[in-house]
Amino acid sequence: MDSQSESMKVMFVDDSKTIRRTAETLLQKEGFTVITAEDGFEALAKIADHKPNIIFVDIMMPRLDGYQTCALIKNNAQFKSTPVIMLSSKDGLFDKAKGRIVGSDQYVTKPFSKVELLEAIQNHSKGSESSVQETAQAS
Repeated sequence: MDSQSESMKVMFVDDSKTIRRTAETLLQKEGFTVITAEDGFEALAKIADHKPNIIFVDIMMPRLDGYQTCALIKNNAQFKSTPVIMLSSKDGLFDKAKGRIVGSDQYVTKPFSKVELLEAIQNHSKGSESSVQETAQAS
């Protein structure tokens, strides 16, 4: 485990308990602190308390979906620079475009692998901010 993963807080928002538990187990084994929430409302309440470094949000959730949750995070001055990764079982262009519109930083299709989660975290962790901006400008 490197010191970077030990200090990083990852939030995982998904209405599926199985998916939350899987992600939590995978990421904790890598040394990350994991905060889970089962929907957007719970996530928004926990974000202020825990200040995660990166947030994974499922698109299809009851009450407040992933797009609404992402938009609310990105509209908050304190958290707008926090990377938000959208999660969906759909791999459609429309979903990816809609995710970009509300400010998501990346899109990961479920079922995801440990490698995909770690790559997403690596892409958006401190120190790779310039490459993230270059990617955003290129697209």
